[in-house]
Amino acid sequence: MSERIPHNRYVSDGLHAHVYLAMVGLAAWYALSAWAGFGDGGYTDYLLAVMTGFIIISVALPAIAGRVWLRHHRRTSATARSFEDWMAGEFETGQGRVSAKTALVELLLPLAAVAFGMTAFAIVARLAG
Repeated sequence: MSERIPHNRYVSDGLHAHVYLAMVGLAAWYALSAWAGFGDGGYTDYLLAVMTGFIIISVALPAIAGRVWLRHHRRTSATARSFEDWMAGEFETGQGRVSAKTALVELLLPLAAVAFGMTAFAIVARLAG
């Protein structure tokens, strides 16, 4: 069974910059929810500061690596410039191509679940305390 791919669709093996911004936003949401729900002084704030440091490092290292890669990478005319073009295209994975929309959902869904889950825990902690 052969797969038909329109010739005018972008095929990308990299994420659009907006996807990275969404990932950073969800990481920040997670940290802020943890602080809002459980920051009350003492040792708890120390542990939250350590957790926030880990989140900052986990976001900063890939961001720095991406900037270095981007500085030494040549853009081709086949690179999707707008987010809409990227979303309309295909995303190359190690197992084959998927639509960019599917890739976006598969990347952001776990991060969103953790961020929104921490928000729910924070609300329950504030209501219970």
